[in-house]
Amino acid sequence: MRSQLPPAMTPAPPEPSEPGSWPRAPRPARSTRRPKTLIHVQVDDPYAAEVDARSLKEAIAAALEAEGRPGVEATVVVTGDETVADLNARFRGVDGPTDVLSFSAQEQAAGFVAAPGAANYLGDIVIALPYTRRQAAELGRSLADELRLLAVHGALHLLGYDHAQPDDEAVMWARQEAVLGQMANSK
Repeated sequence: MRSQLPPAMTPAPPEPSEPGSWPRAPRPARSTRRPKTLIHVQVDDPYAAEVDARSLKEAIAAALEAEGRPGVEATVVVTGDETVADLNARFRGVDGPTDVLSFSAQEQAAGFVAAPGAANYLGDIVIALPYTRRQAAELGRSLADELRLLAVHGALHLLGYDHAQPDDEAVMWARQEAVLGQMANSK
């Protein structure tokens, strides 16, 4: 708590050394810090030992940085096939699980209103770990590499990339490979 002196006890301002040269308050330093990117990671208990949350955060942050979007917020959830299958059916009308789903908070859906101050929240990425584990094995990749790829892939979806059309797919895959390549080179 800040105490206030009674008016009689308030110190007088310093005398100027020259007429008109009162001491000036220092200007606040310009911040050279970048806005902080916040990535929240939630891993369901059965998969916690298999997931490096820091690696997922780094992958998503790298994608956001590469796309010129630092200072935003996103969530990644690593869960089971059943949960992803349910989300896939409810929101995409597709039966069965998939490797990754992205739910953009920036796209307005019918019946939903964006929360005030949510402009920096990009959305949620949901990864099905059992599906991802099988996919990594089929493709000859480590689970960690596959999770990083899906984190980047999901982040690019949150930023508006899509792969429904061949031209769009080529662009998205090129961005994905560029981000993953940059991450590999920075280690």
